[in-house]
Amino acid sequence: MGNGMEVAEVAARAAGENFPVSSVLFPRALRPHVRALYCYARLVDELGDAFDGDRLAALDELEAQVVLTFEGEPSWPVLLNVQPTVREFDLPREPFLRLIEANRMDQRAADYERWDDVKQYCVHSADPCGRLVLGVLRRLDEPELVAASDSVCTGLQLVNFLQDVPRDLELGRIYLPAEDLRRFGSPALDRPSEELRSLLRFEAERASMLLRAGDVLRSRIGGRLGRAVGLFARGGLAALDALESADWDLFTQRPKPSRARLAREAAIVLVK
Repeated sequence: MGNGMEVAEVAARAAGENFPVSSVLFPRALRPHVRALYCYARLVDELGDAFDGDRLAALDELEAQVVLTFEGEPSWPVLLNVQPTVREFDLPREPFLRLIEANRMDQRAADYERWDDVKQYCVHSADPCGRLVLGVLRRLDEPELVAASDSVCTGLQLVNFLQDVPRDLELGRIYLPAEDLRRFGSPALDRPSEELRSLLRFEAERASMLLRAGDVLRSRIGGRLGRAVGLFARGGLAALDALESADWDLFTQRPKPSRARLAREAAIVLVK
C-alpha cells in the first residue's frame, strides 16, 4: 500500500453512486473539491472492505498520510489530490480520521446490539461526509445545518444497510440492531420472509424520518445549491421507494433507484 491508489481508480469504482451524481449539480468551481473528498471516502472504504492484506495496518498507513496532508506533504495520490481542498477551505482533520476509525470498527465488530450503537457507528462512517461538504460550502459553523447534515448522512447509511443486507452478511457483518431483529422474530437474513420484510419496513421508516432533515438543508442553504445538497436526501428516499417497489426482496437483485429516476431528481434541481 505504500504507493496508495490512483484517484482515477477510486473514482471509477465510485461511478454512478449518489454522491458523484449530486456533485455535478454543485457550482463548477466546487465540483473538483467535492469529488476529491468523495475519492478519499471511497479509498477508506476500499481499505476497510476490499484490501487483501492487513487492513488495520493499511488504515494506519492511511492515517499517517492524513497527518501529512495537514502537516506536510502526503505521498498517496488521493491525499495529494485532497490537500488543496483541505487548505483552501481550512477543513478540520477530525472527519477524515473518523472515516478511518469507522473502518477500524468494521475489523473489530461484526454486529450491534442497539440502534444507539449503530448510530454511533454512523457518527464515524457517514456523518463526516456531510460535514466535509458543509466545510466546502463554508457552513460548518452553523449547528442547525450540521445537525441536519448528520441526520441525512445517518439516514443514507441506514438505507445502504437495508440494500446491502446479503452483501454485509457475506462479509460477516450485521448492521441491523440485534434488538430489532429480536423484535421481529429473529428472521434469517439470507432468504426472504414476511418477518424480514416487516423488519425492513420498520428500519425504512426510521431512515425516512432521518432523511426528512434534507428539507432543513435545502431551505437553510437556499437556491440551487440548497436544492443540490437536498438531492442527497432525495436519492435516499428514492432508494427506499425502490426497496418497497421490490417488495423488500434483497436477494433477486440489489434494489436501487434507476438512473432515470436519479436523472429526474437532478432535473428538478436544475429547472426550479
